[in-house]
Formats: sequence, C-alpha cells, structure tokens
Amino acid sequence: MKNILVILGTRPEAIKLAPVILELRKNPEFNVLICNTEQQKELSNQTLSFFGLQADFNLDVMRPNQTLAGVQSRILNALSEIYQHQHFDATIVQGDTMTVFCGALVSFYNRIPVFHVEAGLRSHDLFEPFPEEAMRQMTSRITELHFAPTQLAHNFLVSEGIDENKITVTGNTVIDALSCLSANTIDTARKNLSEIGIKLDDKLVLITAHRRENHGTRLDNIISAIIELTYKFPDHQFVLPVHPNPNVHDKVHNALGNIPNVVLTQPLDYPELVCIMKNAKLVLTDSGGIQEEAPTFGTPVLVMRYETERTEGVSAGFAKLVGADKDKIISESSRILSVPKSDTRLDGSKNPYGDGKAAQKITPIIKRFFNA
Repeated sequence: MKNILVILGTRPEAIKLAPVILELRKNPEFNVLICNTEQQKELSNQTLSFFGLQADFNLDVMRPNQTLAGVQSRILNALSEIYQHQHFDATIVQGDTMTVFCGALVSFYNRIPVFHVEAGLRSHDLFEPFPEEAMRQMTSRITELHFAPTQLAHNFLVSEGIDENKITVTGNTVIDALSCLSANTIDTARKNLSEIGIKLDDKLVLITAHRRENHGTRLDNIISAIIELTYKFPDHQFVLPVHPNPNVHDKVHNALGNIPNVVLTQPLDYPELVCIMKNAKLVLTDSGGIQEEAPTFGTPVLVMRYETERTEGVSAGFAKLVGADKDKIISESSRILSVPKSDTRLDGSKNPYGDGKAAQKITPIIKRFFNA
C-alpha cells in the first residue's frame, strides 16, 4: 500500500483537493492522509467537513501580523517534523499558496515525489498575483507529476523545459467539487442565505476582494466603484463576503456598512458561495477559483486584477479584466446590470476549465507512476 500525503491549508485548496482525495480513497492500494497547515483554519476545516473529510494532521501555523517569511518558516518546520516521523510515498499539493510551496519543498528535501494539481498556471508577472506566481513557478521545478487544468497550462510548462511525459491535462478539480455537494447541503445553504437577507433572485451581484496586491489604494478604488454602482442600481442587491484581514475588513465595513442594498457577510461557507454564484447576475472578484467556477453557471465575471493566470476564461468570453480601475469597473458592470439577467447568461457547457472528471483522470496517472 502506498502512503500519500495531501497537504492543504486554505479553503480553495480544500475544495479542489477533496475530489482527488475521495477518488484516490476508492482504491485499496492507496492510504491517503490529509495535512492541514491551517493557513485559513476555520474555513479549511469546515470546507473539508462538507465533503465528509477531516485532517489527520493540523498544524495551526498562523499568527497575527506575521510576515511571509514568518509563515513560511513555521510551515516548513511543522511539515519537516511530520516527515521525520512518518513514511510517505508521495505528496500531493494544489495551486499556488505558501502551503503548496512549503509542502513541495519539504517533500523534495525528503526525496519524496511531488504531484502538483492545477499545475502550469502563469501570469508571467511575479508581482501579479503576489506571491502566488512565484510559488507556482518554484513548485514546478521540484514536481514529478504535473496535473495541468488546461492545454495552455500544459504549454507553459513545456516552454519552461518540463518533461512533457510528466504533464497531463486533466481539467480543473474545482469543477468536480461542484457536483460533490449533496442536495441537502445546498438546501441548507439556501436557507442560511435567506436568514441573513440574501435574495437569490435575478438582481444579485456577488463581490469578493481580498488579494494582497489590491490592499491600499486599489481597494479604495474598488470600494468607490461599488458605492457608485449601488446608487446607480438601487434595485440590485450587492453581496460582499468580507475577508477577515483587517486591511480589508475595517475599510469595507466603514465604507459600505450603511448602504441599504449592500449585504456584508462573514466569509461564506462553500455551499453558500456556490448558491450565490449560481444565481448571481454578475460576479466582481479578484479571486482565482471563482473565475473557474462561475462559468459553469453561465455567470459573467469581471476580474478586478490587472493580470490573471486564468486567461482561458477571458479568451472564451466568460471573464473580463477590469483591474482596480474605478471607471472601468463601473462601465463594464453597468453594461451587464442595465439589461435583464437572461440577456447576460453564457453557455456553461463551454466552461474552459473542465468537465468535472479531473479527479478520475488524475487517479490512473498516479497508479501508473507507482507501477512503473
């Protein structure tokens, strides 16, 4: 039996790795263990529970106001301790966070092969997104199996000298995750949203803004644009789950807290976020995962970033880059909000990020790796 350690730390990682864990655990030849660094402690553990999963190792690495170097050192030391006392045959990481890079690095130091889910995404700007672009590129250098979500991601890896035999285009596991939620879970999510005043109707706008590079003046511009949109479209409801980072939380509440058609919430549970995405007329976001999920529901996305490593959605017409440009956010949002929702729907069957079978494609590749 092969021991595989899956390392995650954030809610998006829990969402995107849950289908892989569930699929691998169907195979008796794999013993799949989960390590949660708890970069997002409550969100990651809660999200795992929605899929019937829980971590075997919890690291509790976060401390108030710690630096990137500080969190990196804590994750490295904590993971190193686990690897010294456990035997693993492979490590699986996903995406681009500090957890991903540290997990890959400690695995490499212990001469254990790294399998990277969602490999090959590139913005080719080390500061957009920061520090995630660097995390991805460095992880690729020490990865044994690259599971690329799209052909473009595959091509980027090949252009960087990665052996093409080690790359498989699988689609993105985030699409798999959408079908893993039970009907009861979705019904509960709908009830929870109703209780906090969110109407899942045709005039719903979802906004998420939290990225490090958008802190400061950029966030001011985004908030200013939102304020103008709320007055321009008073019959629309603007829902903004507020990130707990004080650089975001306090500024958002001070500026938007008293506007009647704005609903500010704590970070939403994954099923609740899915419900809103599915029903939203428009999504304004600087998130990565939402750019991949929303197209499944035909929901148009305006990306509040100047660069994105998910250009497939832009090319396919599901998303448009608006940066933190106030005028562009307002004009592009108005173009969508000023017409009926039915006129803005896109063809979700053409989602460029996959068909919901990525985990099923990943599992036999891992089997072949061990058999070889």
